[in-house]
Amino acid sequence: MASDKELSDFLKSVERRAFKRAAFAVRDEDAALDIVQDAMIRLAEKYPDRPASEFPMLFQRILSNATMDWFRRRKVRNAVVQNMSDLEGDDADGDFDLLETLQVAEDTMGTESAADAVSRDQILRHIEHEVAELPARQREAFLLRYWEEFDVAETAAVMGCSEGSVKTHCSRAVHALAKALRLKGIAP
Repeated sequence: MASDKELSDFLKSVERRAFKRAAFAVRDEDAALDIVQDAMIRLAEKYPDRPASEFPMLFQRILSNATMDWFRRRKVRNAVVQNMSDLEGDDADGDFDLLETLQVAEDTMGTESAADAVSRDQILRHIEHEVAELPARQREAFLLRYWEEFDVAETAAVMGCSEGSVKTHCSRAVHALAKALRLKGIAP
C-alpha cells in the first residue's frame, strides 16, 4: 500500500504531462484541467490501497477513461442543445499556458540566450500544433509511448487495443510528424 506522500509525489510528477495529453485530446485547456483533476481525484479515492508501482498504469487508464467520458458528455450535450457553444465565452488569453511557462522558467533559469529561448519556443509550438493535429488514436499512442515513456504492452493496456495496433499508430504518428515538421523547416 502506498503512503500519502508517495501518492502526492506521483501526482506532482505527472500533472504537467497529463495536462498536455488531455489538452491535446480535447483542445480545450479548461476542460483538460478538469479532466486531469478528476483523474487525480479518482486515483486518490479509489486506489489508495494499491502499491505506488501501479500508479502510472492506473492513472493513465483513468485519464484515458476521463477523456472519453468528456467526449461522451459533450456529444450528448451537443445532441440535446444544438447551440450550447453560443453560451460559452471566449477566452482572450487562450494562448497563455501557465504550466509551460513555469516549466520553461525552471528548466532555463538564465542559461540560454533570448534568441535561443524564442527559437526553442517557436519549435515547441510547431511540434505541439502538429501533435494536436494527429488523429486521436495516433496522438494517444504517440503521447503514451514517447511522452509518458510506456512500453508497447503498457500502452496497449491503457488504450485497450493490441500491441500491433499501438505499433501501427505510433509509426504513422512519427511519420506524419516528421513530414509535417520537415515541411516547416524543422529537422532533427
